[in-house]
Amino acid sequence: MYALGIDLGSSSVKVSLIQTSDGAIVAQNFEPKEEMPMISHQSGWAEQDPDVWWGYVKTLIPKLIHDANTDKASIKSIGISYQMHGLVLVDKNQQVLRPSIIWCDSRAAEIGRAAFNTMGQDYCLNHLLNSPGNFTASKLKWVKDNEPEIFDRIYKIMLPGDYIAMKLTENITATISGLSEGIFWDFKENKLSESLLNHYGFDDSVIPEIHDTFSSHGSVTRQIADDLGLAEGTPITYKSGDQPNNALSLNVLKPGEIAATAGTSGVIYGVTDTMKPDLKSRVNVFAHVNHSIEQPRYGVLACINGTGILNAWLRKNVTPNLSYSEMNAIAESVEPGSNGLQVFPFGNGSERILEDANIGCTWKNLDFNTHNHAHVLRAAQEGIVYAFQYGINIMESMGLKLDVIKAGNTNMFQSNIFKETLATLSNAQIEIYNTDGSVGAALGSGIGAGTYSSPEEAFSHFQKIETIAPNKQMQSSLKASFESWKQTLEQIINS
Repeated sequence: MYALGIDLGSSSVKVSLIQTSDGAIVAQNFEPKEEMPMISHQSGWAEQDPDVWWGYVKTLIPKLIHDANTDKASIKSIGISYQMHGLVLVDKNQQVLRPSIIWCDSRAAEIGRAAFNTMGQDYCLNHLLNSPGNFTASKLKWVKDNEPEIFDRIYKIMLPGDYIAMKLTENITATISGLSEGIFWDFKENKLSESLLNHYGFDDSVIPEIHDTFSSHGSVTRQIADDLGLAEGTPITYKSGDQPNNALSLNVLKPGEIAATAGTSGVIYGVTDTMKPDLKSRVNVFAHVNHSIEQPRYGVLACINGTGILNAWLRKNVTPNLSYSEMNAIAESVEPGSNGLQVFPFGNGSERILEDANIGCTWKNLDFNTHNHAHVLRAAQEGIVYAFQYGINIMESMGLKLDVIKAGNTNMFQSNIFKETLATLSNAQIEIYNTDGSVGAALGSGIGAGTYSSPEEAFSHFQKIETIAPNKQMQSSLKASFESWKQTLEQIINS
């Protein structure tokens, strides 16, 4: 038997087919081969066309089934992972009303800030566990205020993964985990937040029917089955935002466990059973994939928007003829610290860890007589690690302890500089596993379909491929470099 996973990112769509008996990857593919474009009509805006996402899904699944050379009836479940916080709007005919306002779009930050002040810190942090910030609910309020003719036609609002599930099944569902990432969920009342809906002027009829994360979200229709080479009735049994799903893919489900990812954005994600917000709302607390009222599991998430996107920008604009592996090799040719060059990788919208400030990317101490492209490449990776550590410090102030960080063998975790600098600065061992979001979505679907009796069974063949320990000899100098970086960051913020 097989399970199919779809991972809808902002850079690409990836699909994997796994054999459920041992978790082996049977086939895997992604599109587009270059990064998916974003629509940006104004500075700080970021949109994508949901029909483009769906087009890649329709291209990839038939290829995947062909490459696997398997009987479509043997695919028993489908899981979906997706870029968090995006807003998709459809009318009664399930037609998209406007491009999706995606996670890194900053236009609603002021709306969320005003809501935080009006609704009150006590309610927001103790019921929503976050400021409304720049999340999905605030994006919807922006549409209400600025595009009323579109708002009036809304039948349902969705997150990106809900949209893909709808296209496969014609069903529209939501999850508590997904609603919490949109800041629609009241954790104290364990229901939709009436206070937030009333404050923003939303009717609860626009919210889809709520299903458990690991449950049926509909079955593939006959037409879609014929189009994609799937069996009619194949169930969608798992949906999750990319960061909770990344944690699942790394078997991070219990309090005290930590997952990390470093794609377009970078995230440190820790699981806890304690409902405790950050008083400045610089890190976020959402319902984890295995959260329940009886056994609460919260995901504490520190996000850095400008991570892999900085590396991608350098590749396009500074070293256009080099691969990422060649860039990494050049960066390794200079000493740690990049001869004083500092990079602040905040050029991809408002940053939650900076209290929703949008300060742009800054380079400091660049010396035309000293620095070359190797220093530039290394300083960029070090700056990304320093941004990670800035978020880690906030999480540690909330009581989370980082001894081991688990990550997939993808994106920036394929760079030795990035891995070694992060392990050394955080003083945490990094464990690398051969997994990714699409594999996690496939495993999640197996759990949701009952193919696996438990997560423990699903991860029984999970194998670590690399361990990176902190470099004790470098810790002192690296911490001093980070403290200098942090002081400069505070000057930038306050200037």
